[in-house]
Amino acid sequence: MPDLPDISNIPYLPSPARDMNWRDLNRFKSSDRGSDFYKTCLDYSQVLWRQRLPARAILCLDRAWGADLTGDEPILESWPLPYQALVYILQNAPTGVFLGNPRIHFQHYADRLGEPRLEQRKWRSWACWALSCKARPDFQSDPDHDVEEPSLEKIAQKLDQYGHIEETKLWKSILQAID
Repeated sequence: MPDLPDISNIPYLPSPARDMNWRDLNRFKSSDRGSDFYKTCLDYSQVLWRQRLPARAILCLDRAWGADLTGDEPILESWPLPYQALVYILQNAPTGVFLGNPRIHFQHYADRLGEPRLEQRKWRSWACWALSCKARPDFQSDPDHDVEEPSLEKIAQKLDQYGHIEETKLWKSILQAID
């Protein structure tokens, strides 16, 4: 494999100083998915991005959105929910690397989630689906997936209901800023 030029860090994620692997996330028990887990997900997503694995970086962000946070944790002041990081990945993935189809991923993910915090995670997934649709309109939806795609208004309403305070505002501002 030829040497590839370095890619820039995702500016919306922390930059861990050390290399990481799946064990860094695996060490967390299902009952210990708070701030430390959230930060580790963000860190590992950045590591995966640097390794030119954008699809896996997005999967790591999925785990961050599923962290058990109430919205008032100090980590969220420095590193808000990673909607902007998702858009960055979608718009800056290097040519020739596997990105998958994030639109279909989030469409299916929203429909197949289970507890804990099912509704919160479901509507975050639909919010990511909407960002994916706007950031990468070249990706098609799954025509065989028999689920009604929600309107932006419905997504906002459900984020208001199940998300953190100001989460809908964050999501809307990122959605509106997409070129």
